[in-house]
Amino acid sequence: MYAVAVNGSARKGGNTEILLNEVLSELKKAGWETDLFQVGGTGIRGCIACGACLEKKDMECAIKNDVFNEVFAKMAKADAMVLGSPTYFAAVAADMKALLERSGYVARANGNAFTGKIGAAVVALRRGGAINVFDTINHMYQMSRMIIPGSTYWNMGFGRDKGEVAADEEGLINMRHLGRAIDWLGKAIKPHIARYPG
Repeated sequence: MYAVAVNGSARKGGNTEILLNEVLSELKKAGWETDLFQVGGTGIRGCIACGACLEKKDMECAIKNDVFNEVFAKMAKADAMVLGSPTYFAAVAADMKALLERSGYVARANGNAFTGKIGAAVVALRRGGAINVFDTINHMYQMSRMIIPGSTYWNMGFGRDKGEVAADEEGLINMRHLGRAIDWLGKAIKPHIARYPG
């Protein structure tokens, strides 16, 4: 099985990436193929409402000069996706928001391509605002007919400075449990996914 994690933070090796790697570590132990893809800081842009994806239905966005089509191909292939964002002014980071807009729309334009996939949101924060970020990511999953696993708490980790989230033991425990929950859910639904009521 295959899982892709997408880092919406422009800070490579930062708190969001640390949290995503905790999730992926459990999936790797369970035998999953995993990828970590960097979207934050790449200059990915939002949807321009051109409608080309609705007309062409070729599993691509008409905007070809950023990383979107590369990461979307990984999301479309994945059995599970874990999208991570830092919390900026109590909201999802702009690069992650762009990915949510375009991936959700291109998937819907192509026969609801995310139907039955597992989706998990991961949020890094300094103090507050993470629930809005968590909800924003999960809203795309819910509108895309995806399945969202639970964990021991909301999937967030506290830290401001680079690497500080590594001291949030409860947050790291939650991430590892989330990885195990994704593994369990993926193996449970894989034989039945063709019959998902999409």
